[in-house]
Amino acid sequence: MHTKKRSNAHINSVVMLGNYLPRKCGIATFTTDLARAIDSAFPNIHMRTMAMNDRDEGYDYPDEVVFELKEDSVEAYHQAADYLNHNAPDLICVQHEYGIFGGNGGDYLLTLLEQLNVPIVVTLHTVLTDPNDDHRRVMARLNDLADRFVVMSHKALSILKDVYGIANDAIAFIPHGIPDTPFVDPNYYKDQFGVMGRKLALTFGLLSPNKGIEYAIKALPKVVEQHPDILYLVLGATHPNIVRDVGEQYRESLKALVSDLGVEDNVMFCDQFVGFDELCEYLSAADVYVTPYVGEAQITSGTLAYAMGTGKPIVSTPYWYAEEMLANERGCLVPFKDSEAIADGILAYLNDDELKHRTRKNAYEFTRSARWPDVAASYISLFNEIVSAQSKRPRRLGEDILSVDDQSKELLAKPVKPKQLLALTDDTGMFQHARHTIADREHGYCTDDNARALLVTSDLLCDLYDLRDSQAASDRAPSNFNSSSNKTPSEIETLESAFQTYVSFLLDAYNPKTGCFRNFMSFDRRWLEETGSEDSQARAFWCAAHALNRMKGTRFQAILNRLFQLTSQKAGSFNSIRSNAFVILGAIEYLKLYPGDSLVKRLLKRVAQSLVNRFPSRRDQPEWPWPEDILAYDNARLPQALLAAAQVLNDASMFATGLECLDWLIAIQTEKSGFSPVGCDGWFVRGTTKARFDQQPLEAAAGLAACQEAIAGLIQESGKLGAALSNKKSELRAHQHVSPSQNASDPSLYSVSQWGERARMCFEWFLGRNDLGLSLIDQASQGCFDGLNPRGVNHNQGAESCLAWLQAHTDMRAVAAAMSSRTSGNKVTSISQIAPIVEHVNPEVDEDCLVALSTADSSTRTVTKEPT
Repeated sequence: MHTKKRSNAHINSVVMLGNYLPRKCGIATFTTDLARAIDSAFPNIHMRTMAMNDRDEGYDYPDEVVFELKEDSVEAYHQAADYLNHNAPDLICVQHEYGIFGGNGGDYLLTLLEQLNVPIVVTLHTVLTDPNDDHRRVMARLNDLADRFVVMSHKALSILKDVYGIANDAIAFIPHGIPDTPFVDPNYYKDQFGVMGRKLALTFGLLSPNKGIEYAIKALPKVVEQHPDILYLVLGATHPNIVRDVGEQYRESLKALVSDLGVEDNVMFCDQFVGFDELCEYLSAADVYVTPYVGEAQITSGTLAYAMGTGKPIVSTPYWYAEEMLANERGCLVPFKDSEAIADGILAYLNDDELKHRTRKNAYEFTRSARWPDVAASYISLFNEIVSAQSKRPRRLGEDILSVDDQSKELLAKPVKPKQLLALTDDTGMFQHARHTIADREHGYCTDDNARALLVTSDLLCDLYDLRDSQAASDRAPSNFNSSSNKTPSEIETLESAFQTYVSFLLDAYNPKTGCFRNFMSFDRRWLEETGSEDSQARAFWCAAHALNRMKGTRFQAILNRLFQLTSQKAGSFNSIRSNAFVILGAIEYLKLYPGDSLVKRLLKRVAQSLVNRFPSRRDQPEWPWPEDILAYDNARLPQALLAAAQVLNDASMFATGLECLDWLIAIQTEKSGFSPVGCDGWFVRGTTKARFDQQPLEAAAGLAACQEAIAGLIQESGKLGAALSNKKSELRAHQHVSPSQNASDPSLYSVSQWGERARMCFEWFLGRNDLGLSLIDQASQGCFDGLNPRGVNHNQGAESCLAWLQAHTDMRAVAAAMSSRTSGNKVTSISQIAPIVEHVNPEVDEDCLVALSTADSSTRTVTKEPT
């Protein structure tokens, strides 16, 4: 017997769709057996079943059935699709038989499957060689929707290819499962059925006229002549549909035939639907198993598979499944509707023990790989393969990409509303996580997110202040003297209240005992650690500096100055490469406000030089010009920091390194569909394949910010960076040939338009120009979904995602303004206004280089429009 297997599956949950016991039919038996086999062999996988009902009252299902569909109700299929999409199983496995689903040719099933965003496997229990128009249409659509078909015979595989044109790699063969029973002498079980000392021939299954039982009964007189003790047991209830339509006419006709032939003592009808254990005992007691079906078009048979699995010598007509399974002396095939041949087949086994035992053994050994635990393992292996393939080759689930241009124009025309940000903020701080749009109190708060919230709200408040000031000036005009007031003041008050909460949270996060910031706080306001991660402390430094610079001249400047001083205590002591990138960005923000601060100048120069030294030469290491052996999270912050620092330090070499690195980083995260960031489910380890999912909003926002920094450096008007670049003109030209850009006709690293296109590509990832064609922006909440996975969006809208979207929106508005100003010839305020930290080696500006920087290639991609 098989022992219970441990699950190491990649999948966590599977839903079966089909008939289910206690409904009486072969599909119900198969679905139940398969679901329970998976549940038993893989206990870590959550198995659930959606059961089809053919009657209003349904059935008394066990707990594993979680949803019931009335087969002839279209609405039920819509409801089932909605249920599945919200409960998000990893995969759905459909047990397909045309007759168990409503509509023409069972096409109501398509109504359900067309709405799903999960992988679909369809196990085919019927494959027609001469389908009608409806059956062919349904199969063609299933071929579009299903990730794989499962067949239980090789004949079915060839029919799918020849008749329906289904590709070979879209079909998987997995045998029909069988019980794991011992190879025993039939006499061991006969006494419990009262047939000890008699030869037992058995047929089991639901009775219907196509089973050909009458031909087996007509064969009995010849068998009885040689074996008067023979008993033919017909085990099984009449098919419910037959009973519904014509009652027990077929069973009564068989009983009448038995009486006419005078074999009443040799035939027994057992009119019941027996359970699994009892069925195995009946099979084990049989000497011969008989399947006298009257037609060849049977692509699988659970009864035949079960009989072989118990080691029975079988006499069968040559329907497709029997013809395949009983080859090579695994059974006896006889012509259809030929009672004489059936009798001869039975007698051959009863009269020849050697033949009987050889056939039994051949059948039993042939079916060992079809025991239910093995079949369950085959299904799970297939499910894992499909889910894994979906992660690598995602299927488009939406068409939001068609409206991206319109969305982009509308969204960039005005500041975005921070509705979800405020929904996640209470009087303590911003919650880390959400369940859909509702704050999740279980995980409390963290410094990381409250620092990001401080940065974002400082930008939003500045926009509101500017709007208020411009409206106030307009209201003073005589024509507007009686104009109605707007809601900007109340919006400001609401956002200022949230801003103050974030400042308060970060001040409380500071631990005077360690001089460090703590990161995680529980909902009951207990700090869960004495010292947070380096990244959380460095991010607090960056965001405090950003807020300080943005809120200069406001009532918040003094307290923000105090917060910055606290965050700066450890700013130069971090080992983490990302932490140092955050420190660089923070130092630059601070120097915009206080350019004469020598301590921060030295900190910036030291940390920036340390960071750039970590990067390998692009020419020496073109395939992986990255300072780590893994691309993890927030990757673009590293080249962003180099590009920003280079502009302050007037370091052409550093700028070139940052530009080359960002060029490589964006290129490896670009697909035909648009931006495709490194997924967090495995990241991108050097020498392996990039994880495609789960894609995080943080990566798109960081990529956009880095592109914005590249644009700022290339179009600044002061010429300071241009002067430094001129001394390395030959080196710059040598760099240009190594760009792997795939998205512009001109691959130059120094094309402003190229970086504008890439910034827009990162932004439009949020709007649906991504691997799945799905927008991550919730128009109702103005929030952002937590990520993109192979099956769609993660509908939770937590802090990091919401803030990434708000930051990306602000940055893209800045990019659009910069590109517009460049086109119109207006001056652009840039980072170069910060006082220089080092003197130029050669202050003379190379005119050729400056012209190249200020009039960089304006070519654009054909698939998108130039930002405006």
